[in-house]
Amino acid sequence: MPKVVAAHKGPKPKLGQHFLASDSAAQRIVEALGDTSAATVLEIGPGRGVLTSLLAQRTQRLIAIELDRVLAAQLRMEFGMRQNVEIIEGDVLKIELDTVFGPKPGSLRPGLSYQPEPARVIGNLPYYITSDILLRLLEYHRYFSTIVVMLQKEVADRLAASPGSRDYGLFTATTQLYARVEKLFTLPPSAFNPPPKVHSSVIRLTIQPRLEALRVPEAEFISFLKLCFGQKRKTLWNNLKTGYDQGALKAALAKTGVKPTVRAEALPLERTAALFRALQDGNS
Repeated sequence: MPKVVAAHKGPKPKLGQHFLASDSAAQRIVEALGDTSAATVLEIGPGRGVLTSLLAQRTQRLIAIELDRVLAAQLRMEFGMRQNVEIIEGDVLKIELDTVFGPKPGSLRPGLSYQPEPARVIGNLPYYITSDILLRLLEYHRYFSTIVVMLQKEVADRLAASPGSRDYGLFTATTQLYARVEKLFTLPPSAFNPPPKVHSSVIRLTIQPRLEALRVPEAEFISFLKLCFGQKRKTLWNNLKTGYDQGALKAALAKTGVKPTVRAEALPLERTAALFRALQDGNS
């Protein structure tokens, strides 16, 4: 997955970096967030600031998290005079997002709940931790309204897949449980310098949790999805029988009209949730 950094003359880039050579692509990525003039934006992996420069001009508050110490220092020098820009050196998988977006100590009166204004997220995600980053953002979805990220095209295809397709899996179902997925556009290797070996796609996740509509508790249903997709080539029956009494499982499948021979990827979330509720009713 190419990491988007500003094209410029200078030292040879580190192994694995690819410079975004298209100003129009950078504009399209930022514009996919919508009007951010009154918004807080979290940027993941700003690199050398090609998107950061655009965002700094059009956001009320910009928080950029950069893992590379040298790049983080360069970003602080470049944007140090902008009061709306904060550069955090660290790993987005380890930074306490509650500390970044949650209530400040002493800021709430007793008895009041914290209702944050959702932030928007933008980033260019390395392929080897794409799922880790997205799942962490979804875990903290209460802080976000829109997520626009660039990732490997194959991963974007998985996230946007429909039930019954080859690409539909646990990652798809989990993402679509929390957000509406849109594939916006794809960039060819020629959009980068040097060109990578893969195409890159930009997707937009609009946070719309479906837990209430599906009438399922969050933690228990996530565990159920993991069990359903435990062995992708196995039938739903073979995956679920490891966690449920076979009599109760048979009754729940019959009640919901789900065939024991079907695989988890063939079921839309509505039917998976119905099966989960039937199993819960059978155990109550």
